[in-house]
Amino acid sequence: MQPRQQIRQQVRHARRQLSAEQQEHAAHAVMTRFMALPSVIASQHIALYLSFDGELDTAPLINACWQAGKSVYLPVVHPFSQGHLLFLHYTPTTPMQSNRYGIAEPKLDIRYLLPTHQLEVIATPLVAFDDRGQRLGMGGGYYDRTLALCAHPSATAVGLAHDCQHWGQLPTEQWDMPLPHILTPSHHWHWSATNSRPLS
Repeated sequence: MQPRQQIRQQVRHARRQLSAEQQEHAAHAVMTRFMALPSVIASQHIALYLSFDGELDTAPLINACWQAGKSVYLPVVHPFSQGHLLFLHYTPTTPMQSNRYGIAEPKLDIRYLLPTHQLEVIATPLVAFDDRGQRLGMGGGYYDRTLALCAHPSATAVGLAHDCQHWGQLPTEQWDMPLPHILTPSHHWHWSATNSRPLS
């Protein structure tokens, strides 16, 4: 089995090779799948993220949530608790800044902070995913910690990815948090709590 960092390099390279037309098609296809999820339809507080390094473009998805009257929250790297994220309410007029990774995030303002356990849907970025719902991130563990801390009884985690990010079987660590849903342009991967195989 290939080392995690080697898989990251290969998949990120494949992702960056996608054309603007392919990116646009993928973004709208995943947006349609995401907005049709029953958990999204029933939710008000949805955590999303801004795309980076060839990730699936989340702008159409964010706009669709706004148009549906839902509140969107973006991650902010916690300034004091290493490896953790905060989630701030995001609107078209939210002041933004670049974090230590060069990713745009809202300027920290506790007036717009939502406790993680109040998030109802958490869309997660990923570098690769496999047939068991395991995700491979960038290696910082931010979303594994976020998902472990999210205590909302009906919270749903949804991975967003291009089809080229599918990997047969990923090497895992004990702290890795598998996802119940992963959406790609061509497929909705869904794993139940008792079934390790994709249901659709």
